[in-house]
Amino acid sequence: MHDRIIAPHFEGEIVADQLRDGYWLEAPDIDGDGRPDLFGYGLRLGEIYWYQNAPSWPKRLMADGFRMPVGADWADITGDGTPDAIVCYELYGPIGTIVDPDEAGGKIDWIEHPGAADKHDDRWRRHYVGRATGMHRLRAGHFTRTDRLEIVGVPIVAKADVHAVLPVVLFTEPDDVRNATEWPMTVIDDSHFRMIHGAEKKKGLIPDSDRDSLLFASDEGVTWLRYDDEAGEWRSTLIGEGERTQFARTGFRGSGDLDAGRLGDDPMAYVAAIEPFHGNTVAVYTKDDSGWNRTLLDVFGDPNENGEGPGHQVVCADFDGDGDDEFLVALRGPWPWQGVMYYKAIDAANGVWAKWRVADDSVARIATGDFNGDGTLDFATIAYSVQNYYVADDAKIVLHRNRTEPSRTPFRLKLQPDLPHGE
Repeated sequence: MHDRIIAPHFEGEIVADQLRDGYWLEAPDIDGDGRPDLFGYGLRLGEIYWYQNAPSWPKRLMADGFRMPVGADWADITGDGTPDAIVCYELYGPIGTIVDPDEAGGKIDWIEHPGAADKHDDRWRRHYVGRATGMHRLRAGHFTRTDRLEIVGVPIVAKADVHAVLPVVLFTEPDDVRNATEWPMTVIDDSHFRMIHGAEKKKGLIPDSDRDSLLFASDEGVTWLRYDDEAGEWRSTLIGEGERTQFARTGFRGSGDLDAGRLGDDPMAYVAAIEPFHGNTVAVYTKDDSGWNRTLLDVFGDPNENGEGPGHQVVCADFDGDGDDEFLVALRGPWPWQGVMYYKAIDAANGVWAKWRVADDSVARIATGDFNGDGTLDFATIAYSVQNYYVADDAKIVLHRNRTEPSRTPFRLKLQPDLPHGE
């Protein structure tokens, strides 16, 4: 239990403003100088840019010609020590909403880093991975094996219906990754998940294993999915059913995005979630001897005419350096339901958390990293500016430098009244 904590403080620095659209953001070290850079984009223009972590944040076109790029990840696919991008695209058809998935779309490409520093302005080469209708999120890692990279593809909707069951698929790195026409694909699960909006890769959750596992936020709620070596099959654990009270009004239920946080020695001491899809509710799941328990922390406004709220992403990380993870919630807007909220566990088992607003602008996605090499985690944000959903005013990419000072005098939380001496 924490009763004396340091209030967080972050200083904003604009990386790019007046964006024509905004949605996704990642923070790999693209130029190899040991500090994270950024790559980000929106859904409309089909242009993916990277921003070099240098004075004035030089902007370079990485790739273009995508129709509606959505989710992304990055990995060193070629093994040359540089990060390659992985992007899924062609999610929707002409209407441009979740009721209109492109039956021939849901494609995934990996985009090859050009290599040397003198090629920073070169376009990156695109390579095809595979497809599944409604592809919306992807995660690259080592889920069933460590000798080859794997990409888990996660659709959000099926052609049959917005809430139809979805196939979660796995693509395995081929022998000749640069020249392969397609990666081999297998189906992980095609009978349990509907409307998966959030998918996070986590390492260290499987006992005695260095393989990655997955957390899904879907119609079903919050689910932990991992591969069981001994059984030779995937196993899932339902952590919680998510938000269930809005369904009659909005048509949405379950969870929209999530992440797992460490407290002490437990790498998954809690799971924080925005609920339901594009939800307005912040909840935290903690475990005891009887299982997982849900604590409702916040409700940010009422659902809009589309049944949606402002919440879009959750990120867990240790920003104050005390060994415990805090979590951030990205809110797209409108004001006052926009920016980034920062939550700190005071007594997680009893549902006691402190909260601060640490950014004000519209936020779709958050990327974390130590951007200035001072040993503390910063975060960057990109605005939510997506036609047919929500278009932010003056969409920006902003770096939020961590100025939290552990040496500051902490304030004391009074969790119960002070008692007279002797009582």
